[in-house]
Amino acid sequence: MKRHIPLVLAALVLAGCEVVPPAPTERIEVIERGETQRDAPREVRQERREATPPRAAREVAFPEDEYARLDKQGSAVVSGRLTLSGQPIPDAGVSVAPVTSYSAEAAEKALAGIAVEPADPRAREYTHTTRTDGNGYFRLAGLPAGEFYVSGAGPDPRSGKPRVVIRQISLGNGQQREVSLSR
Repeated sequence: MKRHIPLVLAALVLAGCEVVPPAPTERIEVIERGETQRDAPREVRQERREATPPRAAREVAFPEDEYARLDKQGSAVVSGRLTLSGQPIPDAGVSVAPVTSYSAEAAEKALAGIAVEPADPRAREYTHTTRTDGNGYFRLAGLPAGEFYVSGAGPDPRSGKPRVVIRQISLGNGQQREVSLSR
């Protein structure tokens, strides 16, 4: 009897592989670098639209007078690294936007996990953007002096869910500032 036990165990293990059906695989969409939304097939664009949660409407109107007092360019530099769950996030978007009543609303909602509708094109003229390198590092030069939100976003390596990190900083003329965007 004892000599049959290894044979029976081996048969059970091998049979067990067929008892549980394989789990369905998740569809992974690969977008080549440089491919835009327009380059994707029509059905893929439609799927993206359906999968994208609705964005919240902005409650604060664009404050023209507030932005008119701001400089668009300067000599300050912001550099740093974006990490989520301790892992660097490569090729992620990083932006530096002036602190205004308009940008404060968007920052507050972003930190609460609520996506807002795209910013007014006039506000985007004051926002500086870049992407992180392969190790999560970023650098933005030519910034004016003032108060800014430095934000980065990317997929959390642990959960796969999109995460946003925002830091508020002050910059002086010609100042170089290191900012850690981590969560």
